[in-house]
Amino acid sequence: MKRVETREFYEAGYALADPAEAARMGRWRAIGARSKGTHVRTLLGRAGLAPRTIVEIGCGDGSLLVGLSALATVDGFELSANAAAHARNRNVARKVEAFDGEHVPAGDDEYDLAVLSHVLEHVPDPEPLLWEAARVARHVIVEVPLEDNRSARRPAKQRLSRDAGHLHQFDRAAVLRLLKGMTVLGELTDPLPYEHHAFFAGPAKGAAKTAVRTVLHRAGLAERLFTVHYAVLATRV
Repeated sequence: MKRVETREFYEAGYALADPAEAARMGRWRAIGARSKGTHVRTLLGRAGLAPRTIVEIGCGDGSLLVGLSALATVDGFELSANAAAHARNRNVARKVEAFDGEHVPAGDDEYDLAVLSHVLEHVPDPEPLLWEAARVARHVIVEVPLEDNRSARRPAKQRLSRDAGHLHQFDRAAVLRLLKGMTVLGELTDPLPYEHHAFFAGPAKGAAKTAVRTVLHRAGLAERLFTVHYAVLATRV
């Protein structure tokens, strides 16, 4: 997917004509933001970091910015002007700007922490954007779904991934290769809580999926069998 096609894809995704569908997707993004925010807080707590300024690169409609704003002063940059407008209207960030998806309009070390949460799997060439994040902030948190697994290789799951705009199916090793040259301070994986699974599967199936995935995650089998979310905190050497 070319850069211009990527922008058009997300402009459309944040300008849904059906109010009911727009509201439903807003609820889904809010659910995701809660787990993403928990992951950021957990990684920072384990590393003993308390950033004063945070930039979220690829901030979408600002759902995660709401949680991050409880931790520090926040700014957001977003490829989609429609999404940036939604994020700006939340009035939690110092500024939210649309950008070209490649060059973050900020100075070197302008922030204490940069967050790339569920962004790199959508980017044609993720490494340059990751290093842009490392340029504007000494510490970086990256979160992606790990989709190189048995379940995600099924044709139906492949279609869902493509429909969501995913251009890469990462495993943990691939993410760590992108971070080569940085020092990893912490990692976590999450099989996701009940509300994630119930949103699409319904209460009964959602509860069953949550229970099974939690057990397999604790047994260390999750990443090979199904998609988990992986978050990592790294710093420049």
